[in-house]
Amino acid sequence: MRELTYAIASAVFAQFPDYRRGVVLAFGVRNGASPPELVRMLRDEESVARGRLSVDTLANEPRLASWREAFRRLSYKPGDFRPSIEALLRRVLRGQELPSINALVDIGNIVSLRHALPVGGHAIDVLTSDIALRPAAGSEEFIAFGTDVIEHPLPGEFIFAEGDKVLTRRWIWRQANHTLTLPETTAIEFNIDALPPVLEADVQSAGKDVTDLVGRFCGGRARFSMLDPLHPAMGLAPPS
Repeated sequence: MRELTYAIASAVFAQFPDYRRGVVLAFGVRNGASPPELVRMLRDEESVARGRLSVDTLANEPRLASWREAFRRLSYKPGDFRPSIEALLRRVLRGQELPSINALVDIGNIVSLRHALPVGGHAIDVLTSDIALRPAAGSEEFIAFGTDVIEHPLPGEFIFAEGDKVLTRRWIWRQANHTLTLPETTAIEFNIDALPPVLEADVQSAGKDVTDLVGRFCGGRARFSMLDPLHPAMGLAPPS
């Protein structure tokens, strides 16, 4: 069986040449309910975020403002389709506790809050085809988390997809039921997305946090890669 691949289409980098996506692949992980220590870490990051950010000025934070501007350029109204990191922080800054879903999901939220970066996880032990971040043709199918309604992306919309199955719509907006991180997930990939002013070193730091936390709480073997205009694709084979 050939190795599956992960790619970012040149059309994405053509519009956003400074965009970077860090990817953590982890295999042989043991997922399940988060232990108390991991839940405390999530609550601590929520508290830190509330101490340094305000919901009234959140849209002007540089790491979020860049995503709002990117969404405007792509005709995604950021008030209607909030970038995932903004939606996450708004929940926290309004005093809500993020639900502890499972260890891998909680790790993604911890690192996202810590670095104010979009961090999304997808189970890859369910994949049968290559995956890519690319413009949509418009015929692909998307079933949003928590629903059974089939939607179709707009032609040209940035989607993360496995073939014609959409995993995430509008770049980093909403995730599908397909590739959800479940208690039985044994292999996962985390996306860490960055636009200026975020530096590659910032993405690498967030990637190290994800890798360390997965190893500490879920075991397995993990590796980090950076996708950029010079390295737009990678294999999905486990580390040797």
